Amino acid sequence: MSLKAGIVGLPNVGKSTLFNAVTRTRKAQAANYPFCTIDPNVGIVTVPDERLAVLQGIAKTKVVIPAAIEFVDIAGLVKGAASGEGLGNKFLSHIREVDAIVQVVRCFEDADIIHVAGSVDPVRDIEVINTELVLADLEAVTKKLERVSKDAKRGDKAAIAEQAVLQKLQPLLNAGKPALLAELTTDDKVISKALYLMTDKPTIFACNVKEGDLATADSNPFVLKVREYAKTHLACEAVVISAQIESDLVDLSDEEAKAFLGELGVQESGVGGLIRATYHLLGLRTYFTAGEKEVRAWTIHIGNTAPQAAGVIHSDFERGFIKAETVAYKDLVECGSVAAARDKGLYRMEGKEYVVKDGDVLLFKFNV
Repeated sequence: MSLKAGIVGLPNVGKSTLFNAVTRTRKAQAANYPFCTIDPNVGIVTVPDERLAVLQGIAKTKVVIPAAIEFVDIAGLVKGAASGEGLGNKFLSHIREVDAIVQVVRCFEDADIIHVAGSVDPVRDIEVINTELVLADLEAVTKKLERVSKDAKRGDKAAIAEQAVLQKLQPLLNAGKPALLAELTTDDKVISKALYLMTDKPTIFACNVKEGDLATADSNPFVLKVREYAKTHLACEAVVISAQIESDLVDLSDEEAKAFLGELGVQESGVGGLIRATYHLLGLRTYFTAGEKEVRAWTIHIGNTAPQAAGVIHSDFERGFIKAETVAYKDLVECGSVAAARDKGLYRMEGKEYVVKDGDVLLFKFNV
Protein backbone atom coordinates (compact mmCIF):
# COMPACT_ATOMS: atom_id res chain seq x y z
CA MET A 1 0.00 0.00 0.00
CA SER A 2 1.79 3.09 -1.19
CA LEU A 3 0.28 6.34 -0.01
CA LYS A 4 1.71 9.67 -0.98
CA ALA A 5 2.10 12.84 1.04
CA GLY A 6 3.01 15.92 -0.99
CA ILE A 7 5.38 18.47 0.56
CA VAL A 8 4.25 21.93 -0.53
CA GLY A 9 5.13 25.50 0.38
CA LEU A 10 6.22 28.85 -0.98
CA PRO A 11 9.74 29.04 -2.47
CA ASN A 12 12.58 29.19 0.10
CA VAL A 13 10.69 27.91 3.14
CA GLY A 14 12.90 24.81 3.51
CA LYS A 15 10.77 22.37 1.52
CA SER A 16 13.54 20.69 -0.48
CA THR A 17 15.91 20.69 2.50
CA LEU A 18 13.18 18.92 4.47
CA PHE A 19 12.49 16.48 1.66
CA ASN A 20 16.19 15.61 1.39
CA ALA A 21 16.39 15.11 5.10
CA VAL A 22 13.18 13.12 5.43
CA THR A 23 14.15 10.79 2.63
CA ARG A 24 17.83 10.84 3.61
CA THR A 25 18.77 11.70 0.03
CA ARG A 26 20.15 14.69 -1.80
CA LYS A 27 17.68 14.25 -4.64
CA ALA A 28 16.10 17.69 -4.50
CA GLN A 29 18.46 20.53 -5.26
CA ALA A 30 18.31 22.75 -2.20
CA ALA A 31 19.32 26.04 -3.77
CA ASN A 32 18.46 29.52 -2.60
CA TYR A 33 16.12 30.35 -5.45
CA PRO A 34 12.53 29.47 -6.38
CA PHE A 35 11.65 26.52 -8.63
CA CYS A 36 14.75 24.44 -8.08
CA THR A 37 12.43 21.44 -7.86
CA ILE A 38 10.77 21.13 -11.24
CA ASP A 39 9.58 17.54 -11.40
CA PRO A 40 8.27 16.16 -8.16
CA ASN A 41 10.89 14.11 -6.40
CA VAL A 42 9.57 11.01 -4.76
CA GLY A 43 11.18 9.41 -1.74
CA ILE A 44 10.16 6.38 0.28
CA VAL A 45 10.18 7.18 3.98
CA THR A 46 10.17 4.63 6.78
CA VAL A 47 7.85 5.25 9.72
CA PRO A 48 9.78 5.37 13.02
CA ASP A 49 8.30 2.79 15.41
CA GLU A 50 10.00 1.83 18.67
CA ARG A 51 7.92 -1.35 18.89
CA LEU A 52 9.94 -3.02 16.10
CA ALA A 53 13.15 -3.26 18.14
CA VAL A 54 11.22 -4.76 21.08
CA LEU A 55 9.60 -7.38 18.82
CA GLN A 56 12.99 -8.11 17.26
CA GLY A 57 14.27 -9.05 20.73
CA ILE A 58 11.31 -11.35 21.37
CA ALA A 59 11.45 -13.02 17.93
CA LYS A 60 15.28 -13.25 18.00
CA THR A 61 15.70 -12.22 14.37
CA LYS A 62 18.20 -10.02 12.55
CA VAL A 63 15.75 -8.76 9.91
CA VAL A 64 13.44 -5.82 10.65
CA ILE A 65 11.27 -4.18 7.98
CA PRO A 66 9.47 -0.97 9.01
CA ALA A 67 6.31 0.51 7.47
CA ALA A 68 6.80 3.15 4.78
CA ILE A 69 5.01 6.02 3.04
CA GLU A 70 5.96 8.06 0.00
CA PHE A 71 6.84 11.73 0.23
CA VAL A 72 6.66 13.82 -2.93
CA ASP A 73 8.55 17.11 -3.14
CA ILE A 74 6.45 19.51 -5.22
CA ALA A 75 7.76 22.70 -6.89
CA GLY A 76 7.44 25.94 -4.86
CA LEU A 77 4.12 27.66 -5.31
CA VAL A 78 3.72 31.39 -5.95
CA LYS A 79 0.80 33.78 -5.81
CA GLY A 80 -1.20 33.44 -9.02
CA ALA A 81 -0.45 29.74 -9.55
CA ALA A 82 -4.14 29.01 -10.14
CA SER A 83 -4.01 31.36 -13.13
CA GLY A 84 -0.76 29.83 -14.38
CA GLU A 85 1.88 31.99 -12.62
CA GLY A 86 5.26 30.36 -12.00
CA LEU A 87 4.86 26.65 -12.62
CA GLY A 88 1.17 26.99 -11.75
CA ASN A 89 -0.68 24.27 -13.61
CA LYS A 90 2.11 21.72 -13.41
CA PHE A 91 2.41 22.29 -9.68
CA LEU A 92 -1.34 21.95 -9.15
CA SER A 93 -1.63 18.72 -11.15
CA HIS A 94 1.09 17.15 -8.96
CA ILE A 95 -0.85 18.05 -5.80
CA ARG A 96 -4.00 16.38 -7.16
CA GLU A 97 -2.16 13.06 -7.20
CA VAL A 98 -1.19 12.93 -3.50
CA ASP A 99 -3.27 11.57 -0.62
CA ALA A 100 -2.31 14.20 1.97
CA ILE A 101 -0.52 17.53 2.03
CA VAL A 102 2.37 18.54 4.27
CA GLN A 103 2.55 22.31 4.06
CA VAL A 104 5.98 23.61 5.10
CA VAL A 105 5.79 27.05 6.70
CA ARG A 106 8.79 29.23 7.40
CA CYS A 107 8.97 30.13 11.08
CA PHE A 108 12.44 31.67 11.17
CA GLU A 109 14.15 34.95 10.30
CA ASP A 110 17.29 34.78 8.16
CA ALA A 111 18.64 37.73 6.19
CA ASP A 112 20.61 35.38 3.92
CA ILE A 113 17.55 33.45 2.75
CA ILE A 114 15.29 35.60 0.62
CA HIS A 115 11.58 35.32 1.41
CA VAL A 116 9.53 35.57 -1.74
CA ALA A 117 7.23 38.18 -0.10
CA GLY A 118 10.08 40.09 1.54
CA SER A 119 9.13 39.33 5.16
CA VAL A 120 8.38 36.34 7.37
CA ASP A 121 4.68 35.88 8.15
CA PRO A 122 3.65 32.21 8.27
CA VAL A 123 -0.11 32.85 8.39
CA ARG A 124 0.08 35.05 5.28
CA ASP A 125 2.08 32.28 3.56
CA ILE A 126 -0.55 29.67 4.44
CA GLU A 127 -3.27 31.95 3.11
CA VAL A 128 -1.39 32.52 -0.16
CA ILE A 129 -1.13 28.77 -0.72
CA ASN A 130 -4.67 27.97 0.39
CA THR A 131 -6.09 30.74 -1.80
CA GLU A 132 -4.37 29.26 -4.85
CA LEU A 133 -5.66 25.77 -4.03
CA VAL A 134 -9.20 27.07 -3.41
CA LEU A 135 -9.20 29.07 -6.68
CA ALA A 136 -8.01 26.05 -8.68
CA ASP A 137 -10.67 23.84 -7.03
CA LEU A 138 -13.38 26.45 -7.60
CA GLU A 139 -12.54 26.57 -11.30
CA ALA A 140 -12.62 22.76 -11.54
CA VAL A 141 -15.97 22.53 -9.68
CA THR A 142 -17.57 25.31 -11.76
CA LYS A 143 -16.53 23.68 -15.05
CA LYS A 144 -17.73 20.27 -13.89
CA LEU A 145 -21.05 21.74 -12.73
CA GLU A 146 -21.67 23.25 -16.19
CA ARG A 147 -21.07 19.87 -17.83
CA VAL A 148 -23.05 17.81 -15.31
CA SER A 149 -26.08 20.12 -15.25
CA LYS A 150 -26.93 19.27 -18.88
CA ASP A 151 -27.08 15.54 -18.08
CA ALA A 152 -28.96 16.21 -14.83
CA LYS A 153 -31.65 18.10 -16.78
CA ARG A 154 -32.15 14.99 -18.91
CA GLY A 155 -32.82 13.02 -15.73
CA ASP A 156 -29.50 11.13 -15.53
CA LYS A 157 -29.43 9.80 -11.93
CA ALA A 158 -25.62 9.81 -11.54
CA ALA A 159 -25.47 13.36 -12.89
CA ILE A 160 -28.19 14.52 -10.47
CA ALA A 161 -26.25 13.07 -7.52
CA GLU A 162 -23.00 14.66 -8.72
CA GLN A 163 -24.71 18.00 -9.31
CA ALA A 164 -26.01 18.02 -5.72
CA VAL A 165 -22.49 17.51 -4.35
CA LEU A 166 -20.98 20.16 -6.63
CA GLN A 167 -23.69 22.62 -5.51
CA LYS A 168 -22.63 22.05 -1.88
CA LEU A 169 -18.95 22.58 -2.71
CA GLN A 170 -19.19 25.63 -4.97
CA PRO A 171 -20.45 28.22 -2.41
CA LEU A 172 -17.95 26.98 0.17
CA LEU A 173 -14.99 27.38 -2.23
CA ASN A 174 -16.44 30.70 -3.38
CA ALA A 175 -16.21 31.89 0.24
CA GLY A 176 -12.51 30.93 0.24
CA LYS A 177 -12.99 27.84 2.42
CA PRO A 178 -11.48 24.39 1.71
CA ALA A 179 -13.67 21.57 0.35
CA LEU A 180 -12.65 19.50 3.40
CA LEU A 181 -15.05 21.58 5.52
CA ALA A 182 -18.12 20.69 3.42
CA GLU A 183 -20.87 18.80 5.25
CA LEU A 184 -21.22 15.71 3.08
CA THR A 185 -22.94 12.37 3.55
CA THR A 186 -20.98 9.11 3.05
CA ASP A 187 -22.37 8.81 -0.50
CA ASP A 188 -21.50 12.46 -1.20
CA LYS A 189 -17.92 11.83 -0.09
CA VAL A 190 -17.50 9.04 -2.65
CA ILE A 191 -18.54 11.50 -5.39
CA SER A 192 -16.38 14.31 -4.00
CA LYS A 193 -13.30 12.03 -3.73
CA ALA A 194 -13.52 11.33 -7.48
CA LEU A 195 -13.15 15.08 -8.13
CA TYR A 196 -9.56 15.03 -6.77
CA LEU A 197 -9.94 18.44 -5.16
CA MET A 198 -6.78 19.73 -3.52
CA THR A 199 -8.56 21.39 -0.62
CA ASP A 200 -10.31 18.10 0.13
CA LYS A 201 -7.03 16.46 1.15
CA PRO A 202 -6.07 16.15 4.80
CA THR A 203 -3.32 18.67 5.61
CA ILE A 204 -0.65 19.00 8.24
CA PHE A 205 1.56 22.04 8.79
CA ALA A 206 5.30 21.65 9.33
CA CYS A 207 6.63 24.73 11.10
CA ASN A 208 10.25 25.00 10.02
CA VAL A 209 12.38 26.59 12.76
CA LYS A 210 16.08 27.36 13.02
CA GLU A 211 18.52 24.95 14.63
CA GLY A 212 18.74 26.86 17.91
CA ASP A 213 14.97 27.37 18.18
CA LEU A 214 13.82 23.75 18.20
CA ALA A 215 14.05 23.23 21.98
CA THR A 216 11.98 26.42 22.61
CA ALA A 217 9.57 25.97 19.69
CA ASP A 218 6.49 25.86 21.93
CA SER A 219 7.00 29.52 22.81
CA ASN A 220 8.02 30.63 19.29
CA PRO A 221 5.52 33.36 18.23
CA PHE A 222 5.53 32.18 14.58
CA VAL A 223 4.77 28.58 15.63
CA LEU A 224 2.01 29.71 18.02
CA LYS A 225 0.36 31.68 15.19
CA VAL A 226 0.43 28.68 12.85
CA ARG A 227 -0.99 26.32 15.51
CA GLU A 228 -3.81 28.73 16.30
CA TYR A 229 -4.63 29.28 12.61
CA ALA A 230 -4.53 25.55 11.81
CA LYS A 231 -6.87 24.75 14.69
CA THR A 232 -9.43 27.51 14.09
CA HIS A 233 -9.51 27.67 10.28
CA LEU A 234 -8.68 24.20 9.08
CA ALA A 235 -9.25 21.85 12.00
CA CYS A 236 -5.81 20.28 11.50
CA GLU A 237 -2.55 20.08 13.40
CA ALA A 238 0.88 21.67 13.15
CA VAL A 239 4.16 19.98 14.02
CA VAL A 240 7.56 21.61 14.49
CA ILE A 241 10.59 20.55 12.48
CA SER A 242 14.03 21.91 11.75
CA ALA A 243 15.00 21.14 8.16
CA GLN A 244 18.48 22.53 8.84
CA ILE A 245 19.08 20.12 11.74
CA GLU A 246 17.80 17.27 9.61
CA SER A 247 20.21 18.08 6.83
CA ASP A 248 23.06 18.23 9.39
CA LEU A 249 22.02 14.76 10.64
CA VAL A 250 22.07 13.11 7.23
CA ASP A 251 25.77 12.24 7.35
CA LEU A 252 25.90 11.26 11.04
CA SER A 253 25.67 7.78 12.55
CA ASP A 254 22.74 7.07 14.91
CA GLU A 255 24.97 7.57 17.98
CA GLU A 256 26.41 10.84 16.66
CA ALA A 257 22.95 12.07 15.76
CA LYS A 258 21.66 11.32 19.28
CA ALA A 259 24.56 13.23 20.83
CA PHE A 260 24.10 16.18 18.46
CA LEU A 261 20.37 16.42 19.26
CA GLY A 262 21.14 16.08 22.97
CA GLU A 263 23.38 19.16 22.77
CA LEU A 264 20.48 21.08 21.24
CA GLY A 265 18.21 19.94 24.09
CA VAL A 266 15.86 17.80 21.97
CA GLN A 267 15.30 14.08 21.36
CA GLU A 268 14.48 14.31 17.67
CA SER A 269 14.56 16.95 14.92
CA GLY A 270 10.79 16.75 14.61
CA VAL A 271 10.86 14.75 11.40
CA GLY A 272 10.06 11.47 13.18
CA GLY A 273 7.00 13.19 14.65
CA LEU A 274 6.08 14.62 11.25
CA ILE A 275 6.26 11.19 9.60
CA ARG A 276 4.17 9.58 12.35
CA ALA A 277 1.63 12.43 12.24
CA THR A 278 1.35 12.13 8.43
CA TYR A 279 0.86 8.36 8.73
CA HIS A 280 -2.01 8.92 11.17
CA LEU A 281 -3.39 11.77 9.07
CA LEU A 282 -3.76 9.31 6.19
CA GLY A 283 -5.84 7.08 8.47
CA LEU A 284 -3.12 4.43 8.57
CA ARG A 285 -2.31 1.97 11.32
CA THR A 286 0.30 -0.75 11.75
CA TYR A 287 0.12 -4.44 12.52
CA PHE A 288 3.12 -6.74 12.85
CA THR A 289 4.25 -10.17 11.83
CA ALA A 290 7.08 -11.52 13.98
CA GLY A 291 9.00 -14.74 13.49
CA GLU A 292 12.54 -16.06 13.31
CA LYS A 293 12.80 -14.98 9.66
CA GLU A 294 11.83 -11.33 10.19
CA VAL A 295 9.85 -8.79 12.16
CA ARG A 296 7.80 -6.61 9.86
CA ALA A 297 5.39 -3.69 10.13
CA TRP A 298 2.44 -3.77 7.71
CA THR A 299 0.26 -0.79 6.87
CA ILE A 300 -3.54 -0.94 6.95
CA HIS A 301 -6.39 1.57 7.05
CA ILE A 302 -8.39 2.13 10.21
CA GLY A 303 -11.29 -0.32 10.20
CA ASN A 304 -9.64 -3.00 8.04
CA THR A 305 -10.73 -6.56 8.85
CA ALA A 306 -8.35 -9.52 9.30
CA PRO A 307 -8.77 -10.77 5.68
CA GLN A 308 -8.06 -7.24 4.35
CA ALA A 309 -4.97 -7.05 6.57
CA ALA A 310 -3.86 -10.44 5.23
CA GLY A 311 -4.36 -9.13 1.68
CA VAL A 312 -1.70 -6.48 2.29
CA ILE A 313 0.85 -9.32 2.46
CA HIS A 314 -0.53 -11.17 -0.57
CA SER A 315 -3.90 -11.28 -2.34
CA ASP A 316 -3.92 -15.10 -1.92
CA PHE A 317 -3.90 -14.62 1.87
CA GLU A 318 -7.10 -12.59 1.63
CA ARG A 319 -8.78 -14.92 -0.85
CA GLY A 320 -8.05 -18.08 1.13
CA PHE A 321 -8.28 -16.55 4.61
CA ILE A 322 -9.25 -19.05 7.35
CA LYS A 323 -8.27 -17.33 10.60
CA ALA A 324 -5.75 -15.01 12.22
CA GLU A 325 -3.78 -15.98 15.30
CA THR A 326 -3.68 -12.69 17.23
CA VAL A 327 -1.94 -11.17 20.23
CA ALA A 328 -1.83 -7.49 21.18
CA TYR A 329 1.67 -5.96 21.16
CA LYS A 330 1.34 -4.87 24.81
CA ASP A 331 0.31 -8.38 25.93
CA LEU A 332 3.12 -10.04 23.98
CA VAL A 333 5.72 -7.71 25.50
CA GLU A 334 4.38 -8.25 29.03
CA CYS A 335 4.41 -12.03 28.57
CA GLY A 336 7.80 -12.06 26.83
CA SER A 337 6.94 -14.81 24.35
CA VAL A 338 4.12 -16.23 22.21
CA ALA A 339 4.10 -19.39 24.34
CA ALA A 340 3.63 -17.41 27.57
CA ALA A 341 0.88 -15.30 25.95
CA ARG A 342 -0.84 -18.50 24.83
CA ASP A 343 -0.68 -19.95 28.38
CA LYS A 344 -2.34 -16.84 29.76
CA GLY A 345 -5.11 -17.01 27.14
CA LEU A 346 -4.00 -13.75 25.51
CA TYR A 347 -3.16 -15.44 22.22
CA ARG A 348 -6.41 -15.98 20.39
CA MET A 349 -8.00 -17.01 17.09
CA GLU A 350 -9.92 -14.36 15.16
CA GLY A 351 -12.16 -14.84 12.13
CA LYS A 352 -13.22 -12.86 9.06
CA GLU A 353 -15.15 -10.18 10.97
CA TYR A 354 -12.28 -9.19 13.26
CA VAL A 355 -11.20 -5.54 12.89
CA VAL A 356 -7.42 -5.38 13.23
CA LYS A 357 -6.11 -2.99 15.88
CA ASP A 358 -2.93 -0.91 15.76
CA GLY A 359 -0.10 -3.00 17.24
CA ASP A 360 -1.71 -6.41 16.74
CA VAL A 361 0.84 -9.17 16.10
CA LEU A 362 -0.74 -11.58 13.61
CA LEU A 363 -0.12 -14.95 12.02
CA PHE A 364 -2.51 -15.84 9.22
CA LYS A 365 -3.87 -19.28 8.37
CA PHE A 366 -5.07 -19.51 4.78
CA ASN A 367 -5.88 -22.09 2.14
CA VAL A 368 -5.56 -21.41 -1.58
